[in-house]
Amino acid sequence: MSVDYKLEGKIATITLNRPEAYNSVDIKTLRELHDAMIAFRDNDDAWVGIITGAGDKAFCSGADIAEMLPFLKAAEHKQWEVPETPLRFMEVNKPIIGAINGMALGGGLEIALICDIRIAAEHARFGCPEVNLGIMPGWGATQRLTRIIPRAKAAELVFSGKPINAQEAYRIGLVNEVVPKNELAARTQKWAEDLCQVSPLGLRAAKEAMIRGYSMPLDEGIKLESALFNYLLGTEDFKEGRDAFLNKRKPEFKAK
Repeated sequence: MSVDYKLEGKIATITLNRPEAYNSVDIKTLRELHDAMIAFRDNDDAWVGIITGAGDKAFCSGADIAEMLPFLKAAEHKQWEVPETPLRFMEVNKPIIGAINGMALGGGLEIALICDIRIAAEHARFGCPEVNLGIMPGWGATQRLTRIIPRAKAAELVFSGKPINAQEAYRIGLVNEVVPKNELAARTQKWAEDLCQVSPLGLRAAKEAMIRGYSMPLDEGIKLESALFNYLLGTEDFKEGRDAFLNKRKPEFKAK
């Protein structure tokens, strides 16, 4: 398997597992990533996802150039042959944490960008080298980077093709934390466990509002937020959260 999927409790871990190729993405990996994301998205028992890479050298070094680029060229007018993933076309409204355990370059950075929270090991590097190949990012970097970091820094990454280190990624807001590599797994797990303690429906609705609101005028985004807020008022989880607060106890959410 090029992608491992593991569900433990409410936490699903998706691991890109081609360490011999720096976890680069070939066609098989892209298809297995599609299957793993569907499994996470559609399983009501999976509340939080983690994406990481096997080994400690690479999160993902990007597309497998020898195989993936010819495939994408051949599928230029047959987009249905390219598996949907959160990189393109697929929406996943559950929270996703990226455990960036090494280089995240090209498509690897774009996989990191689909994560809502990014925790980086100290030796991680981030970059968009596509311009060195005569192409440009094609899995979302030109759109997501400008929504996450200042536009000028996004342009610097995309235009120069040069990578930045984890400390610079933290400084510009690309990652939430930088930790020693031997602490990455535990820190990511702690983030996931903490997110499992709050309302899963609240998290999903908040993520939907944030992502869909990107492309909306402010007044339309406020209407979307209000609609999702009103939906949550009718859920069992809201009743549980309210009762737990009033009775000074820990809530037991059920995603209902």
